[in-house]
Amino acid sequence: MGFKVIITGSTGMIGKGVLLECLENEQIEKILLINRNPIDIKHSKIEEVLCPDFLKMESIQEHLKGYDACFHCMGVSAVGLNEERYTQLTFQLTKSLSTLLFKHNPQMVFNYVSGVGTDSSEKGSSMWARVKGK
Repeated sequence: MGFKVIITGSTGMIGKGVLLECLENEQIEKILLINRNPIDIKHSKIEEVLCPDFLKMESIQEHLKGYDACFHCMGVSAVGLNEERYTQLTFQLTKSLSTLLFKHNPQMVFNYVSGVGTDSSEKGSSMWARVKGK
């Protein structure tokens, strides 16, 4: 019996790379893609669920049961965003998603794919690094 995984952000560069690796891995049985827009890759392992507003993930929670892992690869650029909005789209969204996933899959492994240079002290001068480090 193989692993069942969820991937967010599979339309982006990193998420698509994770998807391609999962498709090639024989231990991965099923892949749930959560995207705002369709990825247009057809494969027997893939199920895709469109969620136009990631801040309202509860609307798709019936699809989130029975998974072993999540690769949370989605992200936005901080360019043009104030700290409050960037925090909402980066930290709060990730926290809400992980809470919802663990509610339905308490043994799940949650992989938050972030960037180099994040600031876990949350005290540095770079806004995006503080928010990601949080």
